[in-house]
Amino acid sequence: MNARTATRRPLFVGMLAVVASVLCFSLSFSIIKWPDIPGSVIAWWRLVVSSVLWWMLLVGRRVRTGAALPPKTAWALSVPPALCFGVNVALLFLGITRTSVAHGEFINAMAPLVLIPAGMLMFGEHPNWKALRWGLVSLVGLVIVLSNGPARGVATVQGDVLVGASVLAFCAYQLLARRARARGVGPWDFMTVVMTVAVVTATPVAVFTAGDDMWPLSAKAWAAVAMLSVLTGMAGHGMLYYAQRSVPISTISTIQAGQPSLSALWAWLLLDEAIVAAQVPGMILVTLGLVLVFTFSLRPTKGATEPALPTQDVPTA
Repeated sequence: MNARTATRRPLFVGMLAVVASVLCFSLSFSIIKWPDIPGSVIAWWRLVVSSVLWWMLLVGRRVRTGAALPPKTAWALSVPPALCFGVNVALLFLGITRTSVAHGEFINAMAPLVLIPAGMLMFGEHPNWKALRWGLVSLVGLVIVLSNGPARGVATVQGDVLVGASVLAFCAYQLLARRARARGVGPWDFMTVVMTVAVVTATPVAVFTAGDDMWPLSAKAWAAVAMLSVLTGMAGHGMLYYAQRSVPISTISTIQAGQPSLSALWAWLLLDEAIVAAQVPGMILVTLGLVLVFTFSLRPTKGATEPALPTQDVPTA
């Protein structure tokens, strides 16, 4: 194996993790709407269940390998992004039940407008513009998908504002998580702390907006909580944080912009939200753009630099 191949392997694996996380997140929007209860309720229970699962894995890992529990430094670096994440989840789950999947996903797709310049300012990233420019193909496809969507589904200004606020909170989470990753906080410790602390910020929103709906939950609601706890609370967010070790935040956010077309597909399959023929070319463009971003991101260019790896990392099993 030559040096270049060894250097680019972490980037390739990291980008695969980003793509897998996007698949998980795209499915989550439909699962949130499926039980037809306040989204903040599902958000809160998902955080609780995810937190329990992460602690079980962490304690099991300690028993099996003797690995230490999260140290003070891990808590100090993980708590700020955890608080932002809790706000993001509460507002997103609340907002997506008050607007359409299409509106929610389009607003979420605007995150790169914040994350790309922020990554340059905060971390000195030099984006691979030759790769990211292909994201414009996905953006055109996204506009086609959403502008030709059926009239089905309720979209409100209140829901759109809530989703917009959740995007800002998620951007803050991404940037603070990147800082924690760069300073050596491993995925096990980070995700356990994040899911635990995020419950604190999500609880007031859930209580004040849901009230008696917090308990008891229907069988369908518990099924949604269970699926989201594993699909996004563990797999999706875990892979996304793992990828931040090797993938620039600009590339991550550009790939995530392709999520809406996948969400529209899941909404069609699971919620009977129709897909019209005019949306199909847009979905093809979204997919093509993401494939091109992925491919060109793996090619070294003069204007781009390799993402900085952390100087140290917490061992993982």
